[in-house]
Amino acid sequence: MKSTGTATGVATGKGQTGETAGTRGQVARLILELGPCTAATLGGRLGLTPAAIRRHLDNLIADGMIETRTARTYGNRGRGRPAKVFVITDAGRSAFEHAYDDLATSALRFLERTYGPQAVAEFARQQVAETERRYAPVVAQAGDLRSRVQALTDALSSDGYAAAAGPVPDIGGAGSGVTPTGQQICQHHCPVAHVAAEFPQLCEAETEAFGRLLDVPVRRLATIAHGDGICTTHVTCTGDRAKRSTNESGGL
Repeated sequence: MKSTGTATGVATGKGQTGETAGTRGQVARLILELGPCTAATLGGRLGLTPAAIRRHLDNLIADGMIETRTARTYGNRGRGRPAKVFVITDAGRSAFEHAYDDLATSALRFLERTYGPQAVAEFARQQVAETERRYAPVVAQAGDLRSRVQALTDALSSDGYAAAAGPVPDIGGAGSGVTPTGQQICQHHCPVAHVAAEFPQLCEAETEAFGRLLDVPVRRLATIAHGDGICTTHVTCTGDRAKRSTNESGGL
């Protein structure tokens, strides 16, 4: 969901007029959407003079929203300095994410007030459905449960969740007499954590999707939205794949 306004942290600044702040936000947003860009590309897309685009870029660099890098070259490069490109920083990306979070949270509050909590849950399931559709062929091609878990984890990482898979840790330690079973999926990043903190239906829908994709019972143990460092999902090892379950769904 894209915000129609300017990202928090980009729009404000001492001595800026509304028009200046708005243009600066457009420059930052364009870099976010296009990736590494030259000043000429940005100026051309926004209809700004070289002097104007340089002024906005310099201010965004000073605010820590963007940074410069040397453009990659392929093949033989001609004479002259290598081109300089501008890229969004983590701080700049975070500013936009928070702006989108605010808009999404406001929309879900309106949906809940107007149609009730079940409407939010249905919306969450519809949002996850497209992701599940994309992941399903990849996970289905894997063989045993461990391979399916790894395939799902790789797909999550490709979408920016910084996921990792592994066996359930032996909390009791060696000699405890308890053999840990199952697999764990750990997600170290969640793009919707701030929204999910208020609307856990988003996380519950994702957990349900994990259960359908893996075709075994799954359970959410920890969530970023609830203040944990990572989202941890326990995947139960079963002798067969007959029963699909998504027990005890938690938050991301």
